[in-house]
Amino acid sequence: MNTVAALLKRETELVARFKSTLLREQEVLRSGNTDGLTELSKEKLSLVDSLNQTGAERSRILSSPGEAPIDMQAWLSAHPKETEAAVLWDGLLAAARDARNLNDLNGSLINALHQKTSEALFVLTHGQEDQSLYSSSGQSALNTGSRIIDSA
Repeated sequence: MNTVAALLKRETELVARFKSTLLREQEVLRSGNTDGLTELSKEKLSLVDSLNQTGAERSRILSSPGEAPIDMQAWLSAHPKETEAAVLWDGLLAAARDARNLNDLNGSLINALHQKTSEALFVLTHGQEDQSLYSSSGQSALNTGSRIIDSA
């Protein structure tokens, strides 16, 4: 296995770990219990950092010193016999698309949870501002609409 193929394999493994982390994040988001999100966020950031470093290393290896950077597709075109690298590259792109879709879905879940939380907070803090059950003196301020409660 040449250096490029080895790096592509490493990147694919990192993306697989990233996808696994995203799936765990999705489980936490769907459960509504956010206790594990901080740790998952740290893990995701660490994986993104590792992916960025590995991608930068791949770019350095593909390009000759003093020349403009070359992308992977151009390198594969220039090296048609590197079939293992081509297969690994296609797999990496597919895995990265899956990870992006999972990340987008998790973002949508976060937005939905945020919206529900905002609505609940509004109801609890502002929705009934003008319907206080007691006056400032502690006396009943208005009828509740329930004859049993109002007559008690």
